[in-house]
This record gives sequence, structure tokens and C-alpha cells, in this order.
Amino acid sequence: MRVACSSCQTQNRLPAARLLDKARCASCKSPLLPLSRPIAVQSVEDFEELVRDAKASVLVDFWAAWCGPCRMVAPELEKLAAQRAGQLIVAKVDTDAEPQLSARFGISSIPTLILFRSGKEAKRISGAMSASAMAAQLGL
Repeated sequence: MRVACSSCQTQNRLPAARLLDKARCASCKSPLLPLSRPIAVQSVEDFEELVRDAKASVLVDFWAAWCGPCRMVAPELEKLAAQRAGQLIVAKVDTDAEPQLSARFGISSIPTLILFRSGKEAKRISGAMSASAMAAQLGL
């Protein structure tokens, strides 16, 4: 997985299995973990590694840049990631950049959020909503 440093924007490569551990940026030494903001999934391989190896539940937002409701959900996902840092990993999959993942999970409307636990889909919700509504519907 690639995690961008919030201080210097350097991309740092971290194994998905260690996303709950402590880590510092290779460039500026600022703390990278625990993740308190969503991370962008940049490939099918990264997605598979994240869902398979993460020690926490993973909430994946399937979105697109042209989607108005997706842009409305983005700050709510930021809140959820910050509130659940160290307990939940929030990831974003751009459906235009990774259409094979959209097809694989039958994404027909966006935003769609899928919660994965132990590598398996646990719950799915669609549509724009607040962070508290997301947490309630997903059982977080």
C-alpha cells in the first residue's frame, strides 16, 4: 500500500498487514500511522493486499470524480476515518481508474461503501449520508 505523508506528501510503501502499527515518513519522519484519513487504492493488487492482509476492518468507498454525491460523502469519510483511527481502515477506489473492481463487486451506483472483515464482504450501503449514519448502518 502507498500512504501519503500528511506533512510532506511523500508516498510511503507499507505492507497492508502493518497498517495498525507505528510508522514514520521515510522523508520527513512525521508519523504516518495510525491512519486517520482515507487512503487511495491505486491498483487491483493493492486492493487485494489491503482486504486480505489488513488486521482491522476495511471500509472501501467506490466513487468517481464526476459524481456529486461522492464529493459530498468525502468529508464524512474523513470524519469517520479520524474518529476510528487505529480501528478501521478507510480506503477509496476510483471506479473510473479501476473498472475491474467495480465489475467484480457489482457496483451499479456510486457512492457505494463496502465493509470488509477478515477479507470478506460484511456489509454494503449506497448513497450519500453523514458519518454517524454510515457508522450506524455498517454497525461500527
